[in-house]
Amino acid sequence: MATQHRDQRPNIFPALRYEDAPAAIEWLGNAFGFEQQMVVPGPDGTIAHAQLRFESGVIMLGSADHSPRTTNPWATVKQGVYVYVADVDAHYERAKAAGAEIVRELQATEYGSREYSARDTGGHLWSFGTYRPET
Repeated sequence: MATQHRDQRPNIFPALRYEDAPAAIEWLGNAFGFEQQMVVPGPDGTIAHAQLRFESGVIMLGSADHSPRTTNPWATVKQGVYVYVADVDAHYERAKAAGAEIVRELQATEYGSREYSARDTGGHLWSFGTYRPET
């Protein structure tokens, strides 16, 4: 039987939202030793997306957005999980067929990913997509 090579890079990333993301980035560095890997500024001093590294792990975070114009479910939650999948179209179809509550339809993003978001049976937010933060 042939041994299949498994990609050992991480593919599951905690995603956090903060009321004051710039302060959170500074605090996470000072208190826990996280290093800034990428910070993408948003409007009015917010953070659109950031990646912080700790040893071989990466977390993603950004600013919370409670404005009424917000339609992205990620803007209003405090935490969730992002999972890289190679074939997101097949993954999306599998989730829909299983009755997952799709809260953001499968779509291309401005940062080159293709992804969707769903809630699990406990109401937790998950996103699955082709974006893979570097570790």
